[in-house]
Amino acid sequence: MSLIPYALVRPFLFGMDPEAAHDFTMNTLAKGQGTPLQLAWSAPMVHDPITLAGLPFPNRVGMAAGLDKNARCIDALAAMGFGFVEVGTVTPKAQPGNPKPRMFRLPAAQGLINRLGFNNDGLKAFIANVKKSTVRAQGKPLLLGLNIGKNAATPIEDATNDYLICLEGVYPHADYVTVNISSPNTKNLRALQSDEALDALLGAIAAKRETLAAAQGRRVPIFVKIAPDLDEAQVQVIAATLQRHGMDGVIATNTTLSREAVQGLPHAEEAGGLSGAPAFEASNQVIRQLRAALGPGYPIIGVGGIMSGEDAAAKIRAGADVVQIYSGLIYAGPGLVRDAAKAIRALR
Repeated sequence: MSLIPYALVRPFLFGMDPEAAHDFTMNTLAKGQGTPLQLAWSAPMVHDPITLAGLPFPNRVGMAAGLDKNARCIDALAAMGFGFVEVGTVTPKAQPGNPKPRMFRLPAAQGLINRLGFNNDGLKAFIANVKKSTVRAQGKPLLLGLNIGKNAATPIEDATNDYLICLEGVYPHADYVTVNISSPNTKNLRALQSDEALDALLGAIAAKRETLAAAQGRRVPIFVKIAPDLDEAQVQVIAATLQRHGMDGVIATNTTLSREAVQGLPHAEEAGGLSGAPAFEASNQVIRQLRAALGPGYPIIGVGGIMSGEDAAAKIRAGADVVQIYSGLIYAGPGLVRDAAKAIRALR
């Protein structure tokens, strides 16, 4: 288990501005990975294998995209015991994201609000960082997901081109690729979830994937990440569109725009996506609707509000095959990875 209890570290981190704490943490992980410092957060992986979309997941707990936007800390995150790590969202060009402050804690609700806006160093730097990771080359079991998006300056009618540029760039390096169409912090991005826009985007992505697969002799699974702020009819249309275009799975869900669960709390009315415990039920509802629409065999990655092992098990019971965490890592620390993996394994 990790050498330093998170209960000792959290007050220090929570005494900092949320984004400053995030940057400090990522810098520490990046510098410490592959050195003795990594023992501070390392834990043995819980063995709980499952095959999804043809991929051998060593366990059913993953790191959600958004924490490591530039793919700097893949090996450090792998050391926490994750079965899979998803990094990004990456866009073709570097961009600073939205003005600061843009990240807010809601500790009374175990929630976070962010309006970061796909801040990242761009595709070239992202791929260079992915290549620096050594954990998979060393033969350690880990799947790597690469999450792609569009630049803020790209008009929504040209969004498909950004996704195709990113898909081509990350394809040789990914175990799976995630198409992020659900961040609330890039103007009009969620419009890509609408019927015609989604149909056109996924059609283009599917065609590009076939070209890349033929050229590289390897068919990389593609997942699509959707929002929790959808009604059942919208979920059904999305489910049908995913299947029609041969997408390999769905990630449910991104952050929510709803503030129903945090009304009256400090920062509750800040613009952006709300994550953490307040997003738990909304995510589970979409997962249940997706499972009903997609049937028993279609891969669903469940994410949103997992703060404990029991939360992770509940996500599986709602219909997810595997889960991801992010905000729970901030509130509960790296021990949550092992707790979640053991709770899910106990369901077998």
